[in-house]
Amino acid sequence: MTSPTQSLEDRVRSVAARHRDDRGPLLPILHSLMEDLGHIDPAAIPILADELNLSRADVHGVVTFYHDFRQTAPGRTTVRICRAEACQAVGAAGLVDRARTRLGIGLGETTPDGAITLEQVFCLGNCATGPSVQVGDRLHGRVGPQELDRLLESAT
Repeated sequence: MTSPTQSLEDRVRSVAARHRDDRGPLLPILHSLMEDLGHIDPAAIPILADELNLSRADVHGVVTFYHDFRQTAPGRTTVRICRAEACQAVGAAGLVDRARTRLGIGLGETTPDGAITLEQVFCLGNCATGPSVQVGDRLHGRVGPQELDRLLESAT
């Protein structure tokens, strides 16, 4: 874990040093940065490229390819709505539309007050009780419109 008082460059170089001898260190470094910072700051890309002797394009390509790596800090609470087939079959599309409308943001965005980041996922492993919604670390099944409203209200 890096110290919150360290500069971004020092934090990135510290994480890189911990993984330098790993085989294929870029992904473990990016996962560690996500854990430490909550996102991959775009300013970290040239630092990682320098640390790993990669091009900036190589690092940027990996960061943008995997949807789990976000480049902006998330809201205080992340709300994930499952869009996999089982959840879609029982109303997930309507929940996504409702969440977008209620929050005034799109998927992958954060409310202006920084309270909620809205994301879609393609399986929460709760298929038998869809549609499923994850609020923070808590998973909810059989979520209907009113339950979604309650969950969104409690997340702010």
